[in-house]
Amino acid sequence: MELTRRAAMLTSAAIAASVNLPEAALAQETPRRGGVMTVHFATEQRILNPSLQASTGVYIVGGKIQEPLVDLDAAGNPAPCLAESWESSADGLTITFKLRQGVTWHDGRPFTSADVQFTAMEMWKKILNYGTAVQLFLEAVETPDAYTAVFKYSKPMPLGLLLRALPDLGYVSPKHIYEGTDIRQNPANTAPIGTGPFKFVQYERGQFIIAERNPNYWRPNLPYLDRVVWRVISDRSAAAAQMEAGQILYSPFSSLALSDLARLGRDPRFEVTTKGNEGNPRTNTLEFNFRNPILADIRVRKALAHAINIPFFIENFLSPEYAKLGTGPIPSVSTDFYPTTPMPQYPYDKAAAIRLLTEAGHRPGAGGVRFTLRLTPAPWGEDIGLFSTFIQQSLGEVGIRVEIVRLDAAGFLRTVYNDWNFDLATGWHQYRNDPAVSTTVWYRTGSPRGAPWTNQYGVADAEMDAIIDSAATELDPVRRKARYADFVRRGNSELLLWNPVEQLFLSAFSRKLRNHANTPRWGSSSWHDLWIAP
Repeated sequence: MELTRRAAMLTSAAIAASVNLPEAALAQETPRRGGVMTVHFATEQRILNPSLQASTGVYIVGGKIQEPLVDLDAAGNPAPCLAESWESSADGLTITFKLRQGVTWHDGRPFTSADVQFTAMEMWKKILNYGTAVQLFLEAVETPDAYTAVFKYSKPMPLGLLLRALPDLGYVSPKHIYEGTDIRQNPANTAPIGTGPFKFVQYERGQFIIAERNPNYWRPNLPYLDRVVWRVISDRSAAAAQMEAGQILYSPFSSLALSDLARLGRDPRFEVTTKGNEGNPRTNTLEFNFRNPILADIRVRKALAHAINIPFFIENFLSPEYAKLGTGPIPSVSTDFYPTTPMPQYPYDKAAAIRLLTEAGHRPGAGGVRFTLRLTPAPWGEDIGLFSTFIQQSLGEVGIRVEIVRLDAAGFLRTVYNDWNFDLATGWHQYRNDPAVSTTVWYRTGSPRGAPWTNQYGVADAEMDAIIDSAATELDPVRRKARYADFVRRGNSELLLWNPVEQLFLSAFSRKLRNHANTPRWGSSSWHDLWIAP
């Protein structure tokens, strides 16, 4: 792979040299009203409602149309949105939200506590891929008046956990649109009605999505933009060309090729930066289908990890300045929860991999092949495709034939999380401020079949379930952090899932944009204050 290696090394160096930060001085300019924000939309997931599916691919559109109870401010702290204030009982069993008054849905109906009650109980608790775990012990949402929602839990809910979860898992949908319908099949899932700064206009699959300014938005004199247009472009080179031609102003979440990001970063018309993605650090994953008896054997899972030279992959195929060796499901940027003691790891050791495979009874057969596995990579970013090929080549060197099955976004989600028709999968795990928000759900049993980025791997570990539930309901921060160290230790020692690389997303922006990347989850946020300079 020498030619690929040289090209990758040049790309890594170019990205590291060209990534830059937005200029603070631009914040002093007077906002300009009007204009059209054009966005690169790389992976259609065929749903736009973030109350039903937590994903950056959904937030990038739905987060402009619908709004959560709580968002994050520039410093990453919980900030009021549809909820103006909140308080918790001392025992953590009751959390009360005071809702914003005078807010209307895009169809003119008033937003009330009934909408929060319906969404929490029927969507977050029953359907939302991460919400089902976070709201596992939610028993009821009481509505003593139109602007008060009282969440009742059977086990303590740490207020800090809930507030960290709600920016991603607290989007509200209109009860009057969904009640009495098949929620999963409701037409509003692809033509959403929200309270946000932009109103849905049109969705042409494979082409574009359009939303226009909400003239009745509750934030005075906002938004600045006339409309937002998401252009569906799966071809990364075509997307980069449209950016250079001025037809796209923003490409989010590492959607462009690494070489194109490097080139755009050197062009004075663009910014390429990790800023605005601090709230979504990610790890590359290798996921095992435990229904395959070969992979149910921990010796085989450990052998697979030992066979893959992760430091070589990072150094030669990624940008080492923005990617590093992963140590587990909680990334190092999570200062509140990252374990302070070393956890079990699986460094590159080809001899150990061969020994473990032989101990497991898998000796080389015809052509030196021990067995064959199907690997299904997620189609989110170039690094996933590169990693899948690197896995294939690495495992081939220890006698494992890997067949790569490449699918579009909808096909990947269906095949892995609904049909379970895979052996290995590789993609991204995104960490969202607290392990209980979007991390432990990859390990805990009980998520509905088909819920993306949850434990659909056939893992049934009662000890892990107990650790996860104990940590999620622990009110003392010190004890809670200790339980999450237990979680990482158990997950790593059993190798239920492997997180070998830790990264931040790279975004490409036109320098015409103002008030961009000004929150840690900016790509997912509402863009109510975004404007475009001449």
